[in-house]
Amino acid sequence: MEAFLVSTGIVALAEMGDKTQLLSLVLAARFRKPWPIVLGIFVATVVNHGLAGAVGAWVTTVLGPQWLRWILGASFIAMAVWMLIPDKLDDDDTGGASPRLGIFGTTVVAFFLAEMGDKTQIATVMLAAQYQAWAAVVAGTTLGMMLANAPVVWLGDRLTRRVPIRVVHLVSALIFAVLGGLALFAPA
Repeated sequence: MEAFLVSTGIVALAEMGDKTQLLSLVLAARFRKPWPIVLGIFVATVVNHGLAGAVGAWVTTVLGPQWLRWILGASFIAMAVWMLIPDKLDDDDTGGASPRLGIFGTTVVAFFLAEMGDKTQIATVMLAAQYQAWAAVVAGTTLGMMLANAPVVWLGDRLTRRVPIRVVHLVSALIFAVLGGLALFAPA
């Protein structure tokens, strides 16, 4: 039970202000259908954190912290640029249109990729190694992610009915750019 509770608390706190919370907001703003987004977040988190417990330790032995820092910084900056590129949905402002993979599929893929190398994924690896309780750690880290991200989807859906999607994209791009700069240039 300790592994579950500690994992839940650590990940819920670590997730506050994280890029996946921004992703939750963007998905809520774009699609305005919270249920498939929340379910997609859940599935992506279970798969990602399950794999993190199994193979994450191996990856950290292959890539040193300096490589991880550069990869993370570059990915933040790439995400900032991507946020500035309007797509057809933004131009038409048809919040209800579904993407090719559907809202659920898009959320699963986006969230899974956003979690790669993220601090909560790394925390999952360390917690699984510390407690040697894979199922309890994965369940706890998943609950922590849901506690941090599901409210953003629900509140974001209401908020974006009043805030233009372009404003959400500009603010998100700025935050991703700042995070990228900090990852690349802040003292280690």
